Amino acid sequence: MTSLGRSGIRTHCSHFTYLVGSIANLRLRVPINTNLRSAAHLPLAIVPKTWCDDSRTRLQKTEGIALGSPSFILKIPPKLCDLSRSARKYKLVALGGTFDVLHAGHRHLLYEAFNLGDTVLIGVTSDRLASTLHKKHQVRPFSSRVRDLDQFLKTRRWSSRARVTALREPYGPAARRKKLQALIVSKATVASGRRLNRLRRRNGLQPLDLFVVNLLKATDGKPISTTRIRNGEIDLQGRALRTRP
Repeated sequence: MTSLGRSGIRTHCSHFTYLVGSIANLRLRVPINTNLRSAAHLPLAIVPKTWCDDSRTRLQKTEGIALGSPSFILKIPPKLCDLSRSARKYKLVALGGTFDVLHAGHRHLLYEAFNLGDTVLIGVTSDRLASTLHKKHQVRPFSSRVRDLDQFLKTRRWSSRARVTALREPYGPAARRKKLQALIVSKATVASGRRLNRLRRRNGLQPLDLFVVNLLKATDGKPISTTRIRNGEIDLQGRALRTRP
């Protein structure tokens, strides 16, 4: 301290003051569907608590069903700090599916899941379970489906946060995982999520928050599905390929 001299101390103090002032003046831009409409710009110092409190209020619905997707854009130098973990609502979330042909609808569900949870448990139906689902089309082997899923996770740099497991029964590990907090469902599978929560209660576990994600629609206005892709109606992106009579 002494060797710096007074001028050196003033210089270091001014740099520290500038850094603190820069951090305090960073601004948060919030989506218009949140409860923070009137506060379009908030100091960074109160962002984590304010945003998390708002998310809890906005997402906790009756019967544990959460509607909507929390998100925000934070303008901040990338090397200054990382708020990505504190911004997510859950530590562990889950979703499941056959993932026969990985299409835009699947990618949409995965995107929502990784926005919500630090770690995402992805259940992929086993070949034996898939054979009992009475699909209208043939389902590719489990190894091929998981391979394509793994490749997609790598392209999004989600692999380190994903836990892919085989579903040998309808609910899989979601019925047993004590630390699991939320389940990603569609409107068509909400009832299944409620049955899972009843099973968890019987097992002495906390029910899961059910986060409902709307099905992604194709360009013809109908939901994207593997069946429609295999029938040649749409492609993997949901673009209509032919007009049915």
